[in-house]
Amino acid sequence: MTRMTAARSPYSPAGRPRPGLRERKKIKTREAIRAAAYALIRERGYDATTIERIAERAEVSPSTVFRYFPAKEDIVLTDEYDPLMLQELRARPADEPWTDSLRHVIRKSLELSEQEDPEVLRLRARLGVEVPAVRSRYFESMAETGRLLRQALGERTGRDPESLEVRVQAMALVGGMMEVSLYWAENGFQGELRDLMDRALDVLRDGLGPANP
Repeated sequence: MTRMTAARSPYSPAGRPRPGLRERKKIKTREAIRAAAYALIRERGYDATTIERIAERAEVSPSTVFRYFPAKEDIVLTDEYDPLMLQELRARPADEPWTDSLRHVIRKSLELSEQEDPEVLRLRARLGVEVPAVRSRYFESMAETGRLLRQALGERTGRDPESLEVRVQAMALVGGMMEVSLYWAENGFQGELRDLMDRALDVLRDGLGPANP
């Protein structure tokens, strides 16, 4: 059986400030809980994986699990990459086309995930298709990711992050990313996820174009 691990925090790679001891302990606990949840879901299925079993596998108390993740769905979907995306977007050249900046950041996020365990990406995508509660939480989490993107887009363009135009642009991207993940799972994980993300960004940049003959 392939061992499934949680993706490490993006704050750990070289070139990023090392967190303090307290924050490192929190990151380690979050990773242990996620790794336990991923392993149990693979072994027993999503419904049979309870918070109590996750806590036992991670060697923490159920209350600790709830302190880090309000619901089981959050264990599956929560990671450290949204703040990283905002940091990376802010670091891109101001005159770089917005879609090029997004392409760079999305690729970097996927590379970090794949370096740790590519099966985690597949698990999340599969559960998003198969488990209504996960898919529902997926939609809810889009709001927070969209808020971060609105900040970055507002800074880049000088527009109000709460303006209708910025909100539509940000949520179009977030919704597109979610649809890519679902499409990937629904089609048996054919192709590379980064290539599908590139196709989605092309659509957001250029529109649908003419129909295929």
